[in-house]
Amino acid sequence: MKAVFDREGLLAAFQVISAVAPARTIKPILQNVKLVANEERSVLMATDIESVGIRMEVRGVQVQDAGQVLLPTARALSIFREARHRDLHIEADESSTLIRTEHSEFELPGEDPDQYPDVPGFTGDQYHQVQSDALREMILRSTFAAAAESARYAMTGVMWELNGDKVRLVATDGRRLAICDGAAQAHGSHSTEGQTPVVPTKVMALLEKNLVDPDELISVRFAPNDVLFKTSRAEIYGRLVEGRFPPYREVLPKKLPIKIPMVVGPLLSACKQGAILTDEETRGVDFDFADGKLTIKARVADKGRAKIELPISYDGKPIGLTFDPKMVIEMLRILDEDTEISLELADSNTAAVFKAEGNYIYIVMPLDRHGAAGSK
Repeated sequence: MKAVFDREGLLAAFQVISAVAPARTIKPILQNVKLVANEERSVLMATDIESVGIRMEVRGVQVQDAGQVLLPTARALSIFREARHRDLHIEADESSTLIRTEHSEFELPGEDPDQYPDVPGFTGDQYHQVQSDALREMILRSTFAAAAESARYAMTGVMWELNGDKVRLVATDGRRLAICDGAAQAHGSHSTEGQTPVVPTKVMALLEKNLVDPDELISVRFAPNDVLFKTSRAEIYGRLVEGRFPPYREVLPKKLPIKIPMVVGPLLSACKQGAILTDEETRGVDFDFADGKLTIKARVADKGRAKIELPISYDGKPIGLTFDPKMVIEMLRILDEDTEISLELADSNTAAVFKAEGNYIYIVMPLDRHGAAGSK
């Protein structure tokens, strides 16, 4: 193989794809990125073989001899980052790989690219398409609520519902639930109806990084055990999380007579202030709603207390709840500061429901006021 690459273009693609190659693995070949260069298209490929793989097109390439090569991820990334010249020349044969610029040269040992695992590409005529900017917003609004670790593996990803012209992403860690709805375009008879496919958060994060053109249509295709996403430059493969996603509709409150309108920016600021006076043992912060005002109170033994007041449009009967402020802050952070939200409640002991813009629902369980050490 022999080709000339635009350094900045190759570096940008390599930085994205290198996140997939595992730093530690029992299969050392996976610590490489595969580069395939030909006159029609040049592609980088990486996989951890367990949950995720990606193909990404590299543009601005002058191919002199078509071929393929394995590039050691960490060293190649360092070379591309530090070699400041515009053009990168890469030559490879069976024994070695040579990377050079106008003033520098690096020779690396070669490995057989045919031994690298295949990364599936996007195929088939049954799939959905979702606009890039809308999908990115949905990913950010849902993924944070998934469990980092759980004996119930299905909670460690985001569940997708695709049917007709609708898409829904759902994530939960057992203490909170995020639901985000959007529009989609169906091609063929593609649907997830009757299924609960859960995409690992690692795959969701990789997909979000590749949503760079807000107007682009992103293709999505689910199979029984995996999912494929396609952008104009990348094809992302993900193996679905094993297990059945919790029946989340069963926990959606039916009647919510109490509705409290608020604005994200001021509420986020008040929550952050209240969280200052918490620790690992004292996570509870009291939220008291009454007389057109929200009062947030927190106390940590021997460390101090906090009291923050926020004017709100509420004139109903007084009601108080205790939240882990982290659960509220993480949701507020992914919304625009001027977004109007509504906190809807049945009472102070059942699930609290935050709603925004008609297509986003975030449900969080309040803490037991007597068990949580919030201020009284």
